[in-house]
Amino acid sequence: MAFLTLTPITKRRVQQFKANRRGFWSLWIFLFLFVLCMSAEFVANDKPIVVSFEGTLHFPIFQNYPETYWGGDFETETEYRDPYAQELIEEKGWMIWPPIRFSYDTINYDLPTPAPSAPTWENVLGTDDQGRDVAARVIYGFRLSVLFGLALTVMSSIIGVFMGAIQGFYGGKIDLVLQRIIEVWSSLPSLYILIIFAALFVPGFWTLLFILLLFSWMALVDVVRAEFLRARSLDYVRAASALGISNSVIMFRHVLPNAMVATMTFMPFILTGSITALTSLDFLGLGLPPGSASLGELLAQGKNNVDAPWLGFTAFIVLGVMLTLLTFIGEAVRDAFDPRKMKL
Repeated sequence: MAFLTLTPITKRRVQQFKANRRGFWSLWIFLFLFVLCMSAEFVANDKPIVVSFEGTLHFPIFQNYPETYWGGDFETETEYRDPYAQELIEEKGWMIWPPIRFSYDTINYDLPTPAPSAPTWENVLGTDDQGRDVAARVIYGFRLSVLFGLALTVMSSIIGVFMGAIQGFYGGKIDLVLQRIIEVWSSLPSLYILIIFAALFVPGFWTLLFILLLFSWMALVDVVRAEFLRARSLDYVRAASALGISNSVIMFRHVLPNAMVATMTFMPFILTGSITALTSLDFLGLGLPPGSASLGELLAQGKNNVDAPWLGFTAFIVLGVMLTLLTFIGEAVRDAFDPRKMKL
């Protein structure tokens, strides 16, 4: 198909990315883990995936059913882990459960030992100090961390590229004023500001995203600014300006594609930093609301429960694998866009 045709330079970049075997396989492993966690409700849930009752299929994952629907006594939502509810359903049908019969907030009241409970066949990675399944919290926490990091990376990159383009293309007083503003803003104690915001506002996904966005957008400004400063004096930019093409068209159609080469090499590392920032805030208790599926909160539990080593080890291994994969991918992307390593 025409729109899938790659330019020769793009083909060389793809080949160079594949040549970095470590980064290439890290990408596939990360994509597999990401797709697995994106379907977390089908992997770890306290509700069946499919229920066949009186010959009709039902999907409790997508729709709530009261217990009276199955012939029970209560009009509240069915507690499918309750043996009584299971007996009601199995009398007239059957159920297909996810591999892990716990959601990230499901409390296991039938533990062999007081929480935190060591790994068992039912809780393969054990439970935390509130009796919640660690494996389920890891799956949901992985998804939340990656989605948060991707959202923060995209938003901060858009703002950083725009500000860097304005500074580099126009230069002069605009560049001088904006550069001084950025220097002042970057020198502010971001941790103290985050603590103040966390005290003023109810912590949440979008609140944290906005607070971290206030400081993360500056990561790409200097790179894009340097690319635009170099490109604005090139002949094709001057020729386009002499032909009467508007500055916005020159900036975003002719100069920006060249600046995006440097930008793309930084984005995987920005994603890594975004995930680390969220994990750090959750570890300090300044992040997501209590009870959220958070890898940082799992780390904090590992610190507070040294007699439950599976908590700390699980959080450390998951974060280590995630950040290592993203770092390897970032190195491969950097090599793919490096003209010195380009295979001509």
